[in-house]
Amino acid sequence: MKIVSKEIQDMSIKSLESTFNKLSTAYKSMTEKGLNTTLVKKRRNAVKLGLESLNAFWNGGEFFYDKEIILTSKDILQSVMPSIEKQIAKAKGGSAQKTLNERRLIALKLAIESLENRLK
Repeated sequence: MKIVSKEIQDMSIKSLESTFNKLSTAYKSMTEKGLNTTLVKKRRNAVKLGLESLNAFWNGGEFFYDKEIILTSKDILQSVMPSIEKQIAKAKGGSAQKTLNERRLIALKLAIESLENRLK
């Protein structure tokens, strides 16, 4: 995995934690309303795995998942990227939303790279 600055590492961890928290809140809300939670649950779990992979790589934590789960999570994270790229393209330059999504995109790319390295 490529070397990134401590600042990028911290930003990426915070971004993925924020994304995980938002997905967890959405999952809880949707469950309470009796809505279909399949997609939100898959995305939440994939973000969690990506976050754990980065934390283990950068901070020396443990990471024990089988290759099938890693591959599935990597694919789910990759499937989210086009919509984030579209949101970045639509956002006004310098806006908080654009900055948030740019950070999220960087974090997802790093998480995907980390998961790909675990498949080798």
